[in-house]
Amino acid sequence: MRQSLPFVREIIPRWPLSTVLTPLSPLDRARRKAYWRLLPLVFICYVVAYIDRSNVSIAKLTMANSLPAFTNEVIGFGAGLFFVGYFLLEIPGSLIVEKFGARRWIARIMITWGIMAALTAVVKTPHQFYAVRFLLGLAEAGFFPGIIIYFTHWFPNRDRARALSCLIIAQPAAQIFSLKITNEIMGWTAFGLEGWQWVYIFWGIPAVVLGIIVWLKLSDRPADAHWLSIEERTALEDELQKEKAEQVSSHRLSLKHALCNPKVLLLTLAYFCAVSASLGFELFMPSILQDWYKLNLNTITWLAMLPPILALAGVVFIGWSSDRMHERRWHALVPVMLSLVALALAPLTRGTSSYTLTIICFMIAAAGLKAYQPAFWSLPSLFLTGTAAAGSIGLINSVGNLGAFYGQTLLGKMETLSGSFVGGLYWLCGSMAVFIVILFCLGLGNRERKS
Repeated sequence: MRQSLPFVREIIPRWPLSTVLTPLSPLDRARRKAYWRLLPLVFICYVVAYIDRSNVSIAKLTMANSLPAFTNEVIGFGAGLFFVGYFLLEIPGSLIVEKFGARRWIARIMITWGIMAALTAVVKTPHQFYAVRFLLGLAEAGFFPGIIIYFTHWFPNRDRARALSCLIIAQPAAQIFSLKITNEIMGWTAFGLEGWQWVYIFWGIPAVVLGIIVWLKLSDRPADAHWLSIEERTALEDELQKEKAEQVSSHRLSLKHALCNPKVLLLTLAYFCAVSASLGFELFMPSILQDWYKLNLNTITWLAMLPPILALAGVVFIGWSSDRMHERRWHALVPVMLSLVALALAPLTRGTSSYTLTIICFMIAAAGLKAYQPAFWSLPSLFLTGTAAAGSIGLINSVGNLGAFYGQTLLGKMETLSGSFVGGLYWLCGSMAVFIVILFCLGLGNRERKS
């Protein structure tokens, strides 16, 4: 019975029932408070960030009615340009969070990306769309790796994959939460603006508001947290410093050497391949359903909610299981293996009379392409610390996210040239195969053995 609800019980550290009678230690009190104080705000911020970067997948279904030049090739290229801008400031952003703290940088990111996201509503030409998407990427750069670095300032190794899973589930949660709202907004017409324009404006506003809240409420480190007692701050900081000292003693790498480390470079290539498959598929999944089954917008948005629902459950389970078993490698590999098989089978299902089999394949593919992340992002901290870890995580995320530019541009281009998404989907399967080979051969993150 105790294991019957792992998704609910194990996403936060386990505090036994006996603690009702026996008080928690200062360290455990600090760990629990950090989860409940920090993760909800970070989660909401990332939900809004992900909506702002991905709502083009729904808005594009009617943009072409007003802007005939906006083909799948144009949308794919423009959506991908987001990650070029993202790439340019990703490593500097990660280093800023490590050196100066997350509060100011994350607040700046959210306010500027909210403004740029809303400006997408006024684009009239492909080149304007390209410019706005590029600037949106510049605005958001550093958010995701900055939060990963921020978590190393707050969560010991034993809690980190679960903390990361709370962050990563914001991706599928954003899709689930936003799809029907976006569907309703698509029907708005006011002040001379069409529904797709209101989508960008509506979702840009919460980012600005949350940026102000982050500035006022986020604590950079335990020492800055007035909501922890002195005893709790000391216990948590001592635990984090102890772990850092142990890692530094065995992994003395400068930032320069870390960025040239073969393991870092291979993780970067692996992430590039995984992201190209994940975000290429994610951007065009509604369009694929529309193309294969001629569905209306309302039906598409209902069906598009199913893959992220399974993805959310997968992320929570992998984060829980990876921490519980103290294993990262296979927890990152197996989900992507399942995704590869499901996405490869998806084109074979479109000849059936119903879209049920296609949706099942898409659900498994989406789940695996999200679920591997808590285990994957725990790998760099196994051999890097401090500035070396911050710069390397920024490198992995920034270069890796260029895979989205590659995957989204490629899928849009291949559909425009061939009139079919099938070739592009199989190309994305090839990218997943490269990820699997790299992580398997790298050998990082095997189960820790107790001495």
